[in-house]
Amino acid sequence: QVQLVEFGGGLVQAGDSLRLSCAASARTFSSYAMAWFRQAPEKEREVVAAVSRTGGTTSYADSVKGRFTISRDNRRNTMYLQMNSLKPEDTAVYYCAAAGSYTDLFRGHRGDYWGQGTQVTVSS
Repeated sequence: QVQLVEFGGGLVQAGDSLRLSCAASARTFSSYAMAWFRQAPEKEREVVAAVSRTGGTTSYADSVKGRFTISRDNRRNTMYLQMNSLKPEDTAVYYCAAAGSYTDLFRGHRGDYWGQGTQVTVSS
């Protein structure tokens, strides 16, 4: 069992930056691929970015490429999402997820474990 807790959401203005963190309970954190998802009101959940077990491979949704950076620190059991040049359309609840398969996570949107989410609101 892996428990995930997100931190760092808030209200910012367009163009600002924000960093989200996802803390994992498991000492087997490095065994899981990790990803950030988001869900805006009345929209389906979408994947934002994913990172492999070692951090050596990352993938991004087209909408955030060049603005967001995903990373992880396996010594601290923590994953991060650095969000720059934020836009109002980035407003959503952001969730972190863990899965044994990187492909299932990023392509299939299938996570084995999920956090409770943190709200990010970007005002224009």
